[in-house]
Amino acid sequence: MCNICEPQKETKKNERRSFLRLAGISASTLMLSGILPKQAAFAASTASTSPKPENDLNPQQALARLLAGNTRYVQGVAKRHDFVAEREALVGGQNPFAAVLGCADSRIAPEYAFDTSRGDLFAVRIAGNFVTTDGLASLEYAVAVLGTPLILVLGHDSCGAISAGVKAVQEDTKFPGQIQSLADAVKPSVEKVLKAPGDILENAITQNVKDTVSRLKHESPILSDALEKGKLNIVGGVYKLSSGKVEMVA
Repeated sequence: MCNICEPQKETKKNERRSFLRLAGISASTLMLSGILPKQAAFAASTASTSPKPENDLNPQQALARLLAGNTRYVQGVAKRHDFVAEREALVGGQNPFAAVLGCADSRIAPEYAFDTSRGDLFAVRIAGNFVTTDGLASLEYAVAVLGTPLILVLGHDSCGAISAGVKAVQEDTKFPGQIQSLADAVKPSVEKVLKAPGDILENAITQNVKDTVSRLKHESPILSDALEKGKLNIVGGVYKLSSGKVEMVA
């Protein structure tokens, strides 16, 4: 092929890719705003193949895949991921098979914990893994626009944010700056387990996950609608630092 034709061919290819990407985004945006009928938005979104066809799963399949990945991680037999080969497929979009609302703790990396690759998980992280307005909006985006079929609320043992909540309740401890807002956010979960048998921090960590799952199920019409239609499942788990295992609690 001549030197002149080759750049022209590449330019047309890039223009087509940009058009498809913008068309997909516009269709989803209009669907959310109520301007575009859902049927039209669906047709537009399925006009081209998914960036990662293996991620087109139902909620049950998504959870099974997530737990299988965690088992591999615990056993130390994680898959080899070709990150370079995946970049081109993901330039034009994403279709993560699960969203994770996890703690910002540096010891927990959801992508590693579930042996996943680029484009597989839609991760929202905040110390204490509780629901914020921005976090909820992000999860709604994952479900309504990206079609993500599973949300996992992921807590972990020895959580500093939950520990702060325990101290705030038991000792009326005050924390500097905005750290106090983290403690205040998880105090309702701590108060529920004050008289429960066992370790109060462990109980509060589990209760916080359960409460967060409940909030996601009931405080968002977008998520509630997806749940009712069987397009979404919301579950909770606690990551064990010593083993890497995620124990399902909700």
